[in-house]
Amino acid sequence: MASRLMGTGMHNIARQSDKPAYWDEAVAALVERDRILRRIIPQYEGDWLATPQEPFVTLARALIGQQSSAKAADAAWKRFTAGCGGKPTPSKVLRLAAEDPTLAALPKRKADYITDLATHFAEKKVRPARWGEMDDEAVVAELCAIRGIGRWTAEMFLIFHLQRSDVLPLDDSRLIKAISLHYFSGEPVSRFEAREVAQAWAPWRTVATWFLWRSLDPAAAQY
Repeated sequence: MASRLMGTGMHNIARQSDKPAYWDEAVAALVERDRILRRIIPQYEGDWLATPQEPFVTLARALIGQQSSAKAADAAWKRFTAGCGGKPTPSKVLRLAAEDPTLAALPKRKADYITDLATHFAEKKVRPARWGEMDDEAVVAELCAIRGIGRWTAEMFLIFHLQRSDVLPLDDSRLIKAISLHYFSGEPVSRFEAREVAQAWAPWRTVATWFLWRSLDPAAAQY
């Protein structure tokens, strides 16, 4: 998962307008309800979900991040963006694919998925402007119809682009690892057990997930 630390001080003051409208209310509720989050959240005071990227960028980055370590995903994303000549767009990706089907040395399957995603956007087979008005499950269903996009990728989109407040990505290994570490003393955790822990976080499960990710990685997650 590619990530970057967000700054503090004057830079953070300038970022206040980027903070999701629900963030402060969510933080207050989670600190009150959950003794583990009461300890974790203050360590990252002044940080929150970053400003959303373009829909295509968020999805492409999530596809590259599938089943990859943070370090590997970050390196692959840098190669990919350099191959696109900077910020990727559907047209840039399709031009790159015509010259280099691997899209700058991505695994074949991921390169094929991103090329297919670029085709969907370029040919207007998807309508991103509608996604903001759709409920979570409707967005997931539409995204999962695109080759290579499964529930995990769709949920990363809900979190990082649409900034929905109550997403619980149980297919995310880092979330499961954090729940195991903080709530079960490192013992293996089932999806059922993770869901049970997360009941207390609703309707702010996105925010709880984000802080648990931070507890494992000193850099803030970004897609």
